[in-house]
Amino acid sequence: MRKMTLGQHFVELRRRILWVLFVFVCAVCLGWYISPVLQSFLTEPLLNIWQDGSFLYSGLTDGLMIRFSLSILFSLFVTTPFALWQLWAYIAPGLHKNEKNFIWPILICSPVLFLLGAGFAFYILLPFVFNFFIELNQNAPVPAVLLPVAKDYLSFAIGLLKVFGLAFQLPLILVLLNRIGILPKDSAIKMRRYAIVLIVVVAAVLTPPDVVSQILLAVPMWLLFELSILFMKKD
Repeated sequence: MRKMTLGQHFVELRRRILWVLFVFVCAVCLGWYISPVLQSFLTEPLLNIWQDGSFLYSGLTDGLMIRFSLSILFSLFVTTPFALWQLWAYIAPGLHKNEKNFIWPILICSPVLFLLGAGFAFYILLPFVFNFFIELNQNAPVPAVLLPVAKDYLSFAIGLLKVFGLAFQLPLILVLLNRIGILPKDSAIKMRRYAIVLIVVVAAVLTPPDVVSQILLAVPMWLLFELSILFMKKD
């Protein structure tokens, strides 16, 4: 392997950063044109339940800000895997074989787990949540018109997708702590009861105030905790 000077390392790093920025800008431009499709896709969980519903644009700039924010979101979604690959290509030549075998599965599993968590929230949790809110508003004790603000809805929906995507990183974090010697397998098994309590508390804080939503987050996180124990090394 050819050794590089410090200056060459900086040149190589700058080149890769510029590529990431280039991809980010291109993805923003593409996201601007497909943002209406993204908005339509993100509103499906609500409109599938509330078929006669509509959204409120409360300001003249709402349409512009929604389109811009969705294009940025799309760009981050596209650029992050490319940035991780560039990071791997930059550091991999300087790693030992055992270090490579340790890091590259993390770079692959992290985006996959995030997509699984976001997909679970989108297709399973959000329909329950929106059905709960619609029934609650329609059964209000006073006459009420349900007209959600478009930007607030998107912020809420995207926020939940992020929460579940990050929550599904739990097994990766626990296995990583185990492999570097911070969390022995026996200790993880012994702390199971406390972990379950913590998971329930986290689910209650991060989800809307209904039992179904909390269960839909707590149960997968508990299963992921148990799954992570299976992949831990014994002391």
